[in-house]
Amino acid sequence: MPQGANSFGPIWVENACANPPHVSIIEMAGIRTFIFGVATAFAAVAPFFLSGCGASSPRFRTPRVAADTVDDENEIRFASKIRAEVAREDDRKVDVSRVTKRRTIPPTPSQREERTPAGIDRDKVLLEAVSYLGAPYEYGGNGKDGIDCSGFTARVYQKASSISLPRSTREQFRMGSEVERDSLQFGDLVFFNTTGRSPSHVGIYLEDFLFAHASVSSGVTISSLESTYYKGRYVGARRIVRE
Repeated sequence: MPQGANSFGPIWVENACANPPHVSIIEMAGIRTFIFGVATAFAAVAPFFLSGCGASSPRFRTPRVAADTVDDENEIRFASKIRAEVAREDDRKVDVSRVTKRRTIPPTPSQREERTPAGIDRDKVLLEAVSYLGAPYEYGGNGKDGIDCSGFTARVYQKASSISLPRSTREQFRMGSEVERDSLQFGDLVFFNTTGRSPSHVGIYLEDFLFAHASVSSGVTISSLESTYYKGRYVGARRIVRE
């Protein structure tokens, strides 16, 4: 072995061909033991050094939003555009306080129709929807501290009628049966194209061409299907029948 080299040190290349180094069995065993020890030590400490790059690291953690809400994300991407268009085209502003006051007055027994033809409890749906009024819009949100359009319809249906709806606008558009605009009934889901990708927005029809929804521009509110904005972007309705 060349001078200055040892079992763990470099073997000089210029001498390697002329005088191939002789490595004894004992030296080879030492090298293998050393390599194995290094590999074992690295395996033990690697998780601590690499943990900052994992998916669970706070710096790289993605929002915990259900995968099936992704269709509604387009409204976030187009939020500025939507707000500007609503401000310009929503020419049938609804007096929400007046509407809710009129519709939450208990009817007389002779006037009461507890369920719609689709089997939806009118009072429960209305009261649940009204309880969310003023809640801010939040993509992926499911509560009164923040909620998006498909989250709002899903929560109202679940709480008021024990009907489970999918969590995305696109999937809700595939539920139930199609309804013509002039045949809308209380509780029908109404859909809109607000982003150029249809459907991208959903609400719950009330009556008199009014619907409740979680709006990017106003949070949970009541709007009119007759406004220029919503009338021009209306794409259809679905009726969910309670079985």
